[in-house]
Amino acid sequence: MQLPQHHKPSKPSAATCCSSWIRRSPPPSPPHKKPGGGGGIGRSRYACRLVPLLVLTVYSVFTVLRIPSSNLVVTTADSERVERREDLEALKTHLPSNQNSLEARQETRSVASLPCSAFINGEAGYGEEGVLCCDRSHYRSDVCYLRGDVRTDPSTSSVLLYNAPRGSSSPEKVRPYTRKFEPSIMSTIDEVTIHPVAGPYNASASAGDGGTLRRRCDVRHPRGVPAVVFSTGGYTGNVYHEFSDGLIPLFVTAQRFAGEVVFVVLEYHYWWVGRYGAVLERLTNYKVVDFRYDRRVHCFDEMIVGLRIHGELVVDPKLMPNGKSIKDFQALLHQGYSRASSSSSSSASPPVPLPLAPPSRPCPRPAKPKLLIFIRKQNRVLLNLPHVVTACRRAGFAPHVMNLRRQTPLPVIHAALASADAMVAVHGAAVTHFLFMRPGSVLLQIVPVGLDWAADAFYGKPAQQLGLEYLEYKVAPEESSLAAEYGLNSTVVRDPSVISSRGWWEMKKVYMDRQNVTVNIKRFGELLKAARTHLKNATACAKGSGSGAGVALR
Repeated sequence: MQLPQHHKPSKPSAATCCSSWIRRSPPPSPPHKKPGGGGGIGRSRYACRLVPLLVLTVYSVFTVLRIPSSNLVVTTADSERVERREDLEALKTHLPSNQNSLEARQETRSVASLPCSAFINGEAGYGEEGVLCCDRSHYRSDVCYLRGDVRTDPSTSSVLLYNAPRGSSSPEKVRPYTRKFEPSIMSTIDEVTIHPVAGPYNASASAGDGGTLRRRCDVRHPRGVPAVVFSTGGYTGNVYHEFSDGLIPLFVTAQRFAGEVVFVVLEYHYWWVGRYGAVLERLTNYKVVDFRYDRRVHCFDEMIVGLRIHGELVVDPKLMPNGKSIKDFQALLHQGYSRASSSSSSSASPPVPLPLAPPSRPCPRPAKPKLLIFIRKQNRVLLNLPHVVTACRRAGFAPHVMNLRRQTPLPVIHAALASADAMVAVHGAAVTHFLFMRPGSVLLQIVPVGLDWAADAFYGKPAQQLGLEYLEYKVAPEESSLAAEYGLNSTVVRDPSVISSRGWWEMKKVYMDRQNVTVNIKRFGELLKAARTHLKNATACAKGSGSGAGVALR
């Protein structure tokens, strides 16, 4: 029987067969086709199928040989595990997988990725890995941090860090003083060189060996007890700088160690240690090391070279790892210099902030609150002091004149101010003693011509942060001795900014070193009345505390 024309098979060519196999599956054989028939056609069809399969097989084998099988297997398995882990973590936390991986990376930051300030402030934790970094970002001071095998070398004024981290081959140089912005004074500060030493320790190392022969430790300090290296040179000798550039930055840097820290001092002064020993004893449990003259090699596992500073007589709680403030520093001063507490009891109890003024008097306040007048002898002298004392009495105060000398013991000054209600002083270093006054007391600063900014920045703002009532008496041009020297209408008297624009030293020479003052008693009496009114309202049994607001009277 003859098949219909459209079912009649035709004999395809080899090229047609191959191209048809690639584009689509070959048509099935007719069901009536006999097995023995069309042998040539079948062989040609199988050949068309085998040729591309053979090509694909050769390509696959070649690709596998080029890629290591171990890498291929690990990559595949790891990718499957990572996908499953990300899905599970996302399911557990209800957060996208990529966000989880970001958080994990942040929690496992390497030591190298942490800022140096994190180590200096104790925010990076403690580990075994060696660390050497320096924070030179602050305009007041450079501070370096070392962790590992740290050893002093006083003969070369240097510090050695063995097994230093990679990339720390260059030495670091630091002048550990907090007036970096004054090159003239910084040039007088001893420089410390930090030498990173790479290579493993070899006790039998000699010249030419691969190991490192380390300096023998004469004093091995306990593990976990770091060193803080700083200088008492520079302006040390001026009470303002001793606190602002030294003691307060030392508190900022070392307070977090709770006494478990060793102070290594450059330009060591015995009188300084004696004068401020009561403060040092509450910051360290160990003897102070004289870096220059103690020839022994001291060994530590951690060291900070330099001091952190927040500003002029400032402890910024936002920058402290434990939120401490200037009031905590004042509490430390009170505990150190208070005559009432014995050395045994003070060492056992933590510093307690001072209560509001008055110090220890019952209500109501006495009729005449105690007022201390600090006087100067060489410059910025209060020329009409007797009239000022009389004005204080008329305002209802019991005035006491304080003529301080360098040898005046700090406990004596502390005892006088801690029991005082008000303090009067012409702008100068002695105003620093307001740190001994109780919150709610009054600080009245007499500000000579040309010193407005310095008076407010150095003493006014810090006093208010401590909780004192701050008052200013700004000297008028005719009340300054500069009017007689240069003329009342001279630029020096009428426009101090002209002199100040020439630099600090020029301003200091004119307005600080060559000026005395004679206050107007009537204007000064108005400030005394304001101070008296404040003290009447700020009694110990009052519900409110001192506002600490500043008042200026021109």
